[in-house]
Amino acid sequence: MSVVSDQPFDVVVVGGGVVGCAVALLLSHHRLKVALFEARNDVGAGTSKANTAILHTGFDATPGSVEARLVARGYELLRDYAPGAGIAVEPTGAVLVAWDDEQQAVLPKLAEKAAANGYVHTEIIDGNAVRELEPHLGPGATGGMVVPHEYIIDPWTTPLAFATEAVANGCELVTGFRVASARRSDDGTTELTAADGRVVRARFVVNAAGLYGDELHRAMGFDGFTVRPRRGELIVFDKFARSLLHRTLLPVPTSHTKGVLVAPTVFGNVMLGPTADDIDDKEATGSTRAGLDGLLAKGRRILPALLHEEVTAVYAGLRAATAHSDYQLSAHADAGYVCLGGIRSTGLTASMALAEEALEMLTGIGLTAARRPADELRPVHLTSLGEADDRPYQSGGSTVCHCERVTADEIVTAVTALVPAHDLDGLRRRTRAVAGRCQGFFCAAEVCALAARADGRSMQHWMGAS
Repeated sequence: MSVVSDQPFDVVVVGGGVVGCAVALLLSHHRLKVALFEARNDVGAGTSKANTAILHTGFDATPGSVEARLVARGYELLRDYAPGAGIAVEPTGAVLVAWDDEQQAVLPKLAEKAAANGYVHTEIIDGNAVRELEPHLGPGATGGMVVPHEYIIDPWTTPLAFATEAVANGCELVTGFRVASARRSDDGTTELTAADGRVVRARFVVNAAGLYGDELHRAMGFDGFTVRPRRGELIVFDKFARSLLHRTLLPVPTSHTKGVLVAPTVFGNVMLGPTADDIDDKEATGSTRAGLDGLLAKGRRILPALLHEEVTAVYAGLRAATAHSDYQLSAHADAGYVCLGGIRSTGLTASMALAEEALEMLTGIGLTAARRPADELRPVHLTSLGEADDRPYQSGGSTVCHCERVTADEIVTAVTALVPAHDLDGLRRRTRAVAGRCQGFFCAAEVCALAARADGRSMQHWMGAS
């Protein structure tokens, strides 16, 4: 058994996804000894890397729900934070498309729901107006509802920026730590033991463990929700498809899912998905034939010309769905414990508001958190990966990934950063290298060689992680 730190942390945040990283960032702005623990070898390497990458206004959330409140607040916080941190965002707007009279009849109710959530900018339009907005839309649309303030956002850089700023401000990041057990000690601290025997003590614990949040909740001695993963498969089309649409095309949502959308990405691609299949395996992130066929069938109706474009990649993400319709947030004073459970696809948008909520709950159960003055804090600005922003290749340098126009300097920076990449997937999320139409066929060897020279690990390590 090895102890991670001789002294207990004031707060340990368990889970290095976008929510956990946001919590760690906010806590690092206070006079606290904070740690962020992640089971994988990198932040943002689970659910957070595989989502629909939309910054939501929250217009369609359930009025009065915790989710509705935090999505609306998180939208403002992240929209304002992103440009300064180097997180690519684009204000594309969105339009919900109705394909029959039944869906058309739902639109006024959705507009009323949006207004109840404080969003009063929707506009219901007829089928002709929808086709004027999106000329490549398939035939048969009866009408739509415009939501002008929806954004697209880089989902990879967001948790990375949060974590980097947290570490820059004193948070300790520990990866490869999967909590196996938790025990409350007589001294008022919680002892968390990892599967490999490492131990950490904390005065307070924040559960941001995502898909495994229910398991940590039970380990802390509580019950109330069970996570059953909801798999969402997506198809990414080549950049040549980007001219086919101007804004995100949303379906009329159901009680089960927001449905299949077609959206541009900040990387210049077009994305189709997701599916929504409840499964039992929390590691089943593979795509399925049935899922992809279903997406292609829906894509053929929504944007027929899209199916003539090349597919760059397919992937699947797992959302932390529960039997409850709302987030599962709770604070437990006797256990020094705060739970942020059941955070589904809106977690990216709500992340910074969830951090505020976590801090409020922590102080409510006894944490003393004094804000540090601004001149003590270290902001960060990462290199934006967005096609609409300036990219390093435009200033010269040696390009190693020609599909995504990634320079050698970007690879070196990613490997030697404050929160560095540890494998090829980490490099992909930090630079877009090997994420283009060739999927690393031409550049992976050179990218891995650069990484190996920069961090001293073997070429085999980097190639083996691909």
